[in-house]
Amino acid sequence: MRLQGKAAIVTGGGSGFGEGIVRKFVAEGAKVLIADRDEAAAKRVAQATGAQWLRVDVSRAADVKAMADAAFAHFGALDVLVNNAGIGHLPQPLEGLPEDDFDRIVAVNMKAIYLAAVEIVPRMKAAGRGVILNMASTAGVSPRPRLTWYNASKGWVITATRSMAAELAPFGIRVVALNPVAGETPLLATFMGEDTPAMRAKFLATIPIGRFSTPEDLGNAACFLCSDEASMITGVAMEVDGGRCI
Repeated sequence: MRLQGKAAIVTGGGSGFGEGIVRKFVAEGAKVLIADRDEAAAKRVAQATGAQWLRVDVSRAADVKAMADAAFAHFGALDVLVNNAGIGHLPQPLEGLPEDDFDRIVAVNMKAIYLAAVEIVPRMKAAGRGVILNMASTAGVSPRPRLTWYNASKGWVITATRSMAAELAPFGIRVVALNPVAGETPLLATFMGEDTPAMRAKFLATIPIGRFSTPEDLGNAACFLCSDEASMITGVAMEVDGGRCI
């Protein structure tokens, strides 16, 4: 029960890594609000775990404000914010990505973290405590070709995490990130371009441990970083990658 009594928001908590984090947090005693654009997915995970849920488009300021207000209405406080929601794009030459797709990547992978900070950080400052966990990626450390704009967005997340950590430490707020390798989530086929045995073998060949990451892997790592056991850890972007970035 390492998160006993803590209240958390997990964006994109209706599937993939976000679902893994929700399930682990609830199992460890946290009260969780799932914020997801996919209402059916959010409901499914909430019903399975006892978490609260809210339909949220993290790229919209009004939705993010409603998310923050709902968390404080439900829980009376907020100890942990997990900025997990993210999107990718199909592998392609960097000059070929349509502008609308680029703008959506910026909005969901980058702007959403800013919008959440605007709403949540003042409340954490007032409480004198809090943890913000941003979902980055090995793509921001060791980028694959033909995923340039996704890679760049995750590099931004890593830098934002470090800068946020340095600025917010005096207020009792820790900021950390996770860098998962490609995982068994709905985004896997997007990153690979096609989900075939040959393409999976190509990706797995770059992961020394020899398997993709799982929602459970990310849930376990997030639980540690957001718990009091990690009270001296801030500004890190921890690889959960089976050795891919070695």
